[in-house]
Amino acid sequence: MDKLTGNPNQHDPSSFSTGMKGNCLCGSIHVTITDSELFTRRRGHICHCANCRKVSGSYASVNLIIEEGKVQIEDRDGTLREYKDKETMSGNPVGRWFCSRCGNPVKSVTTNRPGVVILKLGIFPRIPAPEFESFALHRHEWQGQHEETIQFKTKLGGEKV
Repeated sequence: MDKLTGNPNQHDPSSFSTGMKGNCLCGSIHVTITDSELFTRRRGHICHCANCRKVSGSYASVNLIIEEGKVQIEDRDGTLREYKDKETMSGNPVGRWFCSRCGNPVKSVTTNRPGVVILKLGIFPRIPAPEFESFALHRHEWQGQHEETIQFKTKLGGEKV
């Protein structure tokens, strides 16, 4: 079994001092993050909007918003595809990239955030602690709270809960 899957607690965060690698379920797409601050501070983003929930197949999407220059994506078998999500709250389309073989979400790109990519963290061996949550008003009442996490009512940078 690939060492990048399984129990995240088997990977000490200090082993990712310069970055981290992950891949889609079938192994066709490999993503490398080069960033020395992945685990030195809170970096993750939890989104509760309906579209991110649908793409993740869960009650929320766990992401990392990071500069494009810090991310390298290798599409070994040519399976990386884009779905243009035009039904967004902002009205601006979001490019939702995924592996066309295994269906694994890889990243999102939006014109609202030029120069950055929104990586889907489920493909990585560890997930940085969340810094903030967007669309916190869309959380289910049974979800636990994440201490020290900033909650925005809807969009990132908007009104806080």
